Amino acid sequence: MALSRKKWNNIIIIITILMISILTLLDRKTANIPDDATPLFDEKSPLTQLQIDKLWLNKGASSWQCHPNVLNCQSWAEAWSHIHLSALDQQFEAVDNEAAKKIVIQIADKSQPQLWRFFAKSGLLESPAKNWYQIPPSQREALTPIIKAEAFIEP
Repeated sequence: MALSRKKWNNIIIIITILMISILTLLDRKTANIPDDATPLFDEKSPLTQLQIDKLWLNKGASSWQCHPNVLNCQSWAEAWSHIHLSALDQQFEAVDNEAAKKIVIQIADKSQPQLWRFFAKSGLLESPAKNWYQIPPSQREALTPIIKAEAFIEP
């Protein structure tokens, strides 16, 4: 039984509407911060310095200052200073330690910096107390700096 051109058009329209609805729903669900997520920093204890490998950012008198190779300094600093986390009950022993980046965080009212571990691909943070936190998908991309490309030419 062959379908008429009108029936095929109706099927295509229905499938298109269904796909748009699904993509819209997914976008709305991933763009929001979960209800159980809490900010890591607040106005009483703001982020003042952060270092990932050799890249760093520092809260200056009027604006953020970053390593010279970081191209998106302000947006990178804002992403870290407004990060939200959801606490996880489970421990992750099977996490790829090679993928972990060590992060040194300095908070305004603390005298000692804190050493955290950041797993960018999975969106996980491990605190100095070995507690695990999930970063919402909507915030993950902005936590990685855009770095100036450099060409290394051997003589």
